[in-house]
Amino acid sequence: MWSFFSLMASPKLLLQLCISTLHHIFASVFSIVWRWTPGAFKGTNRTLEERKVQNATTPTSVNYHFTRKCNYKCGFCFHTAKTSFVLPLEEAKRGLRLLKEAGMEKINFSGGEPFLHDKGDFLGRLVQYCKQDLQLPSVSIISNGSMIKEKWFQTYGDDLDILAISCDSFDEATNQLIGRTQGSGRKSHLDNLYRIRSWCQQYKVAFKINSVINTFNVDEDMTEHIVELNPVRWKVFQCLLIDGENAGEVALREAERFVISDQQFQEFLDTHSSVSCLVPESNEKMRNSYLILDEYMRFLDCREGRKDPSKSILDVGVKNAICFSGFDEKMFLQRGGKYVWSKADMKLDW
Repeated sequence: MWSFFSLMASPKLLLQLCISTLHHIFASVFSIVWRWTPGAFKGTNRTLEERKVQNATTPTSVNYHFTRKCNYKCGFCFHTAKTSFVLPLEEAKRGLRLLKEAGMEKINFSGGEPFLHDKGDFLGRLVQYCKQDLQLPSVSIISNGSMIKEKWFQTYGDDLDILAISCDSFDEATNQLIGRTQGSGRKSHLDNLYRIRSWCQQYKVAFKINSVINTFNVDEDMTEHIVELNPVRWKVFQCLLIDGENAGEVALREAERFVISDQQFQEFLDTHSSVSCLVPESNEKMRNSYLILDEYMRFLDCREGRKDPSKSILDVGVKNAICFSGFDEKMFLQRGGKYVWSKADMKLDW
């Protein structure tokens, strides 16, 4: 009561109370208006971006195309030699460690032709690093097989889980038409394939075959040869067009003449339905279901039919870069991307 009368007796105190009350009202109104102003969502957008990075895909299986150079000229190639750049070894290792820390379990080295750079020693050192230092469950390579020597197996074979050799035909003339050859007078692609199969057996590396089905081999029955070679997996790809790589004005290849229809691809699969190790990959399954790192360690987004690069994981980290990869994890699992990929778990009869 005394406070009330004191306040009434002091106009100055009353004025201060009124000003304080009005200030509080205006502050409340301004806060409401600000939240409904278009520019006011910038903070929210930042939060959404942070949340997107926080919930980024785990890079369980990564394909690192550390070089684009190749000694073959396959007409349908969709990762062509547009540059000769290769990261220094220590920088490549740093990127691989970042991927391991982000959850990578399997690394697949590809190209170009990965055995071409430094005669395979650069590749071998990466293989050793991933298995011995990073202790990854699975380390694999995709190669055309032309540059592989037995000495490489003797030096690095213990640390390699899977070696995939690309072979699109068991007819040398067809391989020549496709461009899977070094030219006349060189070793037979098929001779290399069988030789490497023997080395894989000898040095306990799981052997795999990759084939791109196109207009030149779509009618070929490869059953007998695949059964004889007995790979752990036979990946069968439908020829895919990627703008800027094997299609379009700036592309180094013109793969349109290699393209087959979905029906033709299915007919090829039907012909080989008895081959138990066959793993089919149509254009739909293949396009967005791979985490692909280019030679600069940038994730490549293929959703628009071209390869749009993210920033390098070496500059912005894995989680920030992978948000721009276009990776479809559901399709990755649907196509059988996760399988028994460590040779220690395969229980192979060496």
